[in-house]
Amino acid sequence: MKRCRIASLGLTLAAAASVAVAQTAVPASTRLGSGYIERAALPDSKTLLPPPPAAGSRALKRDMAGAERALALRSSPRWDQARVDADLFVPNATSVMSCAAGFRISADETPRINALLRKAASDLGLSAYGAKQLYQRTRPFVGNGQPTCTPDMETALRQDGSYPSGHSAIGYGWALILAAVVPDRKGPLLKRGLAFGDSRRICNVHFRSDIEAGQVMARAVVAHLQTVAAFQADLAAARAEAKSARRGELDCAAERTALKER
Repeated sequence: MKRCRIASLGLTLAAAASVAVAQTAVPASTRLGSGYIERAALPDSKTLLPPPPAAGSRALKRDMAGAERALALRSSPRWDQARVDADLFVPNATSVMSCAAGFRISADETPRINALLRKAASDLGLSAYGAKQLYQRTRPFVGNGQPTCTPDMETALRQDGSYPSGHSAIGYGWALILAAVVPDRKGPLLKRGLAFGDSRRICNVHFRSDIEAGQVMARAVVAHLQTVAAFQADLAAARAEAKSARRGELDCAAERTALKER
């Protein structure tokens, strides 16, 4: 919510700032709205996923090594991109997929595509919460004591298990859905979906195995969405909208440079 909008309702700028901080302290599970799938019918991460890597395992060593490498990218362009990818609740959140799609995605320019992705995000994100609550895995920044790329979100993140990554489920799910909207852009879209998930490692808030587990949930949710009539209708509308979307007007150089850093 923009400060000027809050101020116009008679609140001071200081009060507006406190509202914004309070919102970032709320776990994402309580901020995700209704999706296409009833919550009780969502794919169950508790049964689809194995437990997170055990102490002393090769998988955990891989996770720790990946987290350590991510710390070296602090304040780099890749770190800045991870910050952009982090906030799923800003008005232009879906625009992060624009360069991969080949046209600008926004509520104004592609309202049907934007609405499709936003509604599906609820299903994708919420699908992670069974395993999150079961395992309550500690996040990297809590263990290593190093900053995240979103310090204002750390209070909420501490309340929210690390495994699997809901952000990864959403980002990869968006990529899978957009690949059905514009099949000729499938390669760049899936690559961007993977990078979106890896932004969580760069941000020091998730391990690799969290991110990969989120991708498993994305595939399960998108497969389920294929059976939902409302999703299929919105997907058809999104495909029609994509045909008339303006292409070739994006400046993607900064994103391409940032995503080369790993």
